[in-house]
Amino acid sequence: MSEAAKVLNDILTDDLEEAIDHGILVSKLAYLLAKEAGCEEDFCYTMSNAGLVHDIGKLRLGKYLYASDRNTMIVEEMKYIRMHSDIGFDILKKYGYNDEVLNAILYHHENYDGSGYPQNLKGNQIPLGARILRICDVYAALISDRRYRCCYQKEAAIQLMIEEVKNFDMKLFLHFLGIIYTEPFKEIDHYASEVNKKGFTWKNILHDGTY
Repeated sequence: MSEAAKVLNDILTDDLEEAIDHGILVSKLAYLLAKEAGCEEDFCYTMSNAGLVHDIGKLRLGKYLYASDRNTMIVEEMKYIRMHSDIGFDILKKYGYNDEVLNAILYHHENYDGSGYPQNLKGNQIPLGARILRICDVYAALISDRRYRCCYQKEAAIQLMIEEVKNFDMKLFLHFLGIIYTEPFKEIDHYASEVNKKGFTWKNILHDGTY
């Protein structure tokens, strides 16, 4: 079992399969995007690990975020969800993750135009890893079923991202567009489709190490 899987096993609960499946998607996407952007192989694997655990802070907030059957997220829940990147940073620092992973997790909700959180960083103030995760996190969320909506098809998801491109590093986003019809990317889309049909669960991934 990988280091990341051990961390997840320490704190996850059975009702959070959605969060784990999302992490696996982001992990796969982050590796591909980092590689397409010309990053060193070690950094690509770092991004894969960061993607897997990027939302780990949400697992500590589960009782605030996952217990409700309502279809909308109220203001109080938004307050808690904005805490998850800080909490994730603290959790992973405790487990000895390196600064590249920690900063990617802490800042993965920063927007390139400065409108994100937790610190309203802008442009290249945002660490490269966080800029990569920002793109991958959004795409993975859009193509996945949620309690409050069905998944978007690939083309619709990409169109929504183009409409909000101010949130992303444009160079990285162009790299992202350059891989969306490659075979490795199609495999990720297939994985997402299987997850949406409940064909895979986090338990299979953690125990056989195939993420």
